[in-house]
Amino acid sequence: MNSLINKNHKKEKNLAMVIIGDRCIGCDACYVACKTEWEVPLFKEAYRTRVFEVENEDNAGNPILNFLPVLCNHCENSPCVAVCPTEASFKREKDGIVIVDPSLCIGCKACMVACPYNARYYDEHKQSVDKCTFCAPRVDKGLLPACVTTCVGKSRNFGDLNDPSSDVSQILARATSITRLKESDGLEPNVYYVTINS
Repeated sequence: MNSLINKNHKKEKNLAMVIIGDRCIGCDACYVACKTEWEVPLFKEAYRTRVFEVENEDNAGNPILNFLPVLCNHCENSPCVAVCPTEASFKREKDGIVIVDPSLCIGCKACMVACPYNARYYDEHKQSVDKCTFCAPRVDKGLLPACVTTCVGKSRNFGDLNDPSSDVSQILARATSITRLKESDGLEPNVYYVTINS
């Protein structure tokens, strides 16, 4: 298996999201599903996931528009967890999901500054930082994250990297390219961007 892939047999599960880049059509169904599922405030700076437009060129030099979904990457080496003075930001030992406990958050926003993906926001109503949790309460019930279930193009995929038969393991095994954002920073993120042969 590719050396970019986190294999962690110390955890019961090694949960990850695999995004097939050319399947994202920029419909924002993931964004809407997430806002609805978790009652994320409506102002645009509040999000658990979002989709960026990226301008590129095709092989002939013609302009094309691609889409880049971005969320918390649930890094193995999470800088947000390291800087939290109250341990409100923590990593679940059983599966690696990074969570914020609002009852412990003092609103210092150190984790927001530390996050290299700009994937956290401060919720004035909760008086706590908030972020993507890979829909941990849904996952704990055996469900997929809301963004995965609503992904029109089947771009988003979720599962356990410790299970070679999982969808994410199978997709990574077939991938022709695998990228993780800010990989050079030693974060070992658990969100993978791939291309696969159709």
